[in-house]
Amino acid sequence: MNKINGYTEDEAKYLVEFISEGRKSGKTLSGLFSSYAQKTGRAKGSVRNYYYALLRSTGDDRVKKILRGKNLRAEKIVPFTEAETDGILREILKQKSKGVSVRRAVLNLAKGDDRLMLRYQNKYRNVVNKEPERLERLLKECGFGSTDEAQKRIEEEINGLYDKLAASLKEENKRLTTVLKRLTDENALLKLQIKNLQD
Repeated sequence: MNKINGYTEDEAKYLVEFISEGRKSGKTLSGLFSSYAQKTGRAKGSVRNYYYALLRSTGDDRVKKILRGKNLRAEKIVPFTEAETDGILREILKQKSKGVSVRRAVLNLAKGDDRLMLRYQNKYRNVVNKEPERLERLLKECGFGSTDEAQKRIEEEINGLYDKLAASLKEENKRLTTVLKRLTDENALLKLQIKNLQD
């Protein structure tokens, strides 16, 4: 079996066993992805993506063998309607306007459901990349101006933070220069005292 997201065939078997046993004992997929990620040192999102990619690789005989008798299946994903898409985007934009990252906004919107969070995040990215005019329209509808205005505001905030940091570093540099001069003077004085004691 070709690797998917870097997993070997043995890792695929182990993951399928882990998920299958966990589901039998009533554990959620999200919780199992987290547990498996902690156990293996992989990212939870990578585990989740691999799991669904594996379930969809039904053309590979080795995958069929690994999955045989495990009763694991990927649910069919129903696409978002246009109205649902606009609602999702509006909510993400509202949260972004309050300084929340897109990742945190979709997590909040999905109420902790990792699978739904991933769908929201993917939908947002698709619209940003393929339908920027839709995003512009929603920004204006929400009263946030255009993406150009938002970009300008972000750049101004970044410049302001940079200026504060530069001023802070300048002050710290002055302070350290003063401390260095004092220590150099004290060092010279100590050397002189040692020399006088030796004479």
